[in-house]
Amino acid sequence: MNTKMIRTLVKKEMLDVFRDKKTVIMMLIVPVVLYPLIFIGVMQLMTFISSSMEKQNYRIAVEAEDEGRFLHKLEAFCQDGAQAAEEGQTDDAVSSTEAVEKTAGAATGAVEESGEEAEEPSYEITIVDADSIGDYETALNEEEIDVYVSGQMKDGKLQYNVYYLSSVNNSSYAAGLMKDVCDELKEDMTRQLLMEEGMDAEAVLEPVSYEKQDIASSEQSIGSIMGSILPFMLVVSLLMGTMYPAIDTTAGERERGTLETILTLPVTNRQLIVSKFITVAVIGMVSALLNILSMGAIAFYMYKMLEMQTDMGSFDAARFLPAIFVCILTVFAFSLFISAVAMCVTSFAKSYKEANNYITPLMLVVMFVGYIGFIPNIELTQTMAMMPVANICLLIKNMLLFKVDYAVIAVVLLSNIAYAVMAILFLSKIYDSEAILFSDGKAGLQLFERRDNLKKGGVPTVSDVWFVVALTILLVLYAGSMMQVKFGLAGVFGTQMILLLVPLFLVIYTKRDIRLTYGFTGAKATGYLGGALMTVGLLLVNLVLSAGMFVLFPESMSNLETTFSNIFGDNVAAVFLVVAVAPAICEEMLFRGVILHSLKAKYKISSAIAITAALFGLYHMSLIKFIPTGLLGLILCIVVWKTGSIYPAMLMHCINNAISVLVTYYPEQIGKVLPVLNKSSFSASEVLCLCAAGGIFIAAGALVLNKTKNVAGEEKKS
Repeated sequence: MNTKMIRTLVKKEMLDVFRDKKTVIMMLIVPVVLYPLIFIGVMQLMTFISSSMEKQNYRIAVEAEDEGRFLHKLEAFCQDGAQAAEEGQTDDAVSSTEAVEKTAGAATGAVEESGEEAEEPSYEITIVDADSIGDYETALNEEEIDVYVSGQMKDGKLQYNVYYLSSVNNSSYAAGLMKDVCDELKEDMTRQLLMEEGMDAEAVLEPVSYEKQDIASSEQSIGSIMGSILPFMLVVSLLMGTMYPAIDTTAGERERGTLETILTLPVTNRQLIVSKFITVAVIGMVSALLNILSMGAIAFYMYKMLEMQTDMGSFDAARFLPAIFVCILTVFAFSLFISAVAMCVTSFAKSYKEANNYITPLMLVVMFVGYIGFIPNIELTQTMAMMPVANICLLIKNMLLFKVDYAVIAVVLLSNIAYAVMAILFLSKIYDSEAILFSDGKAGLQLFERRDNLKKGGVPTVSDVWFVVALTILLVLYAGSMMQVKFGLAGVFGTQMILLLVPLFLVIYTKRDIRLTYGFTGAKATGYLGGALMTVGLLLVNLVLSAGMFVLFPESMSNLETTFSNIFGDNVAAVFLVVAVAPAICEEMLFRGVILHSLKAKYKISSAIAITAALFGLYHMSLIKFIPTGLLGLILCIVVWKTGSIYPAMLMHCINNAISVLVTYYPEQIGKVLPVLNKSSFSASEVLCLCAAGGIFIAAGALVLNKTKNVAGEEKKS
């Protein structure tokens, strides 16, 4: 490869990118200037709010038949607040705000372990005569008082009710203070009753004493905090750093009209792609490192402030050097991956605005997965080390907790590089496709066009299909889930209707050819036979896969069975219609109808089948069902492609689901005829036999389908 040409192209791309103010702002101003200002501003705001809450005058009305006990305790609570704050200190230094919340108040400033005497409470409590306020609800709503306390004897003991408004800060804060008063009054009265009975109050109330001893070092404590925040900030900053350069080097160049000029130069597509990729990746790395330095400076500032206000011990920063080194490596590896993915997404856009819309879902997905660092007890296993975004977050978290596993580190880094290479190869396919680079826009979203402007015929555009699929999945997640919880089996049927009606509305509104879109054409008997053979073969293979899933995820399998048993009920005929017949029609019309035929019209048949099968597996929203249902979707796509009809796929889908229903409701009868269907585990020899038999059936079905394809082609020619 001509490295000199690549250097020239990289220089050109860098100049183009840095002419864009958005890139400079996201790369330099946001991490270096804006982040510290926002962080310090938020800290100052929180301090101001806490201080204002401490200095308020809280108005309390008390009407209690308790011989003045609550009022007396409330007055004592205010007078002894400073002493209570000093006695309530823990081994760790606490701020004045924490002391105020736990006791009657303390002075502004840190309360240190040295035992300095706390100042008097900085807030005031005014006791309002309950007879002067009239209706307490009106007084609370008009904020004449902050809290109303009533008390009376009930079942031989004092019952206090604290009325407040949670929507008003002062009222909510004062209610918390009244809870502290009630707790202290309860403890005093308990001690008094025990002493009257001649019992040792301390021995009865506190028969057990304990003291927590934290043996974690300062480095481990700081690493635990940083391990939750830093990975999320890192992946988000990397995405933000690569987002605008990726848009500018792809959609931006296309919008400026310079892409055609570059492609006429003596530059290969590979050189062009590599130069763009290097530009985006380098900018992403620099942006991420600036974010790390900015966050590190903020963390150092916080540590120094805390060290000056408390007697917090120092920590050895050198212990974090391995974590910092691995963090930099992960920045490089993840930058390669996220840069390539961002460029793949934005390459489909025709303008800067459209590219921003395309990349928003990617940003949301990265942010959602990045939250995994905040979830406790998630381990970085070999499997998790292969999951993009999540592996980076968990690796950085482990390194900051001084958990080092070199094999896992290697898997994380290599997997990100491998994903980046795959994304670059896909990007090269995009730049080799004139249909994608120089599309005339006819494949865009037509659902929101005026119906009078749409032409009849053909299949829906890919953009329309993606929009409808996203809308359908959202409706299934929200409306479908609620219907299933409330109506059970009828709700499952309602979910199937969503899959049928939403895409059907798209097809009718955009004037698409229903017969062509759904594949409503006749099929020969050999098509049904070939589909049946392949389905039987897949059923045998899926038995082995399901048994393996049961071993790997036993709890998930049992939960799945419990969910089905709760929804289905005892009406076998209704279950058969909802579980076997309805999905065979509704799911097939969506996946093997609208989706497959729309994708097939734009992409290669292999890509269309693979995408449709993957979507079918993802739709079932279960890790343990993804592979079996994905393989079923693959077989059904092949059947539709070979026969040119959706009807054989519908029949095969119905038979597949019907077998599951029969095994669920008639296990003994099915076990006598086909005992293999009732087994949850298999020996090694049985696994080999099932896989071999499944392969034979699938191969036989494929041969029959190929013959069907040839016969259909000959008839078409004639």
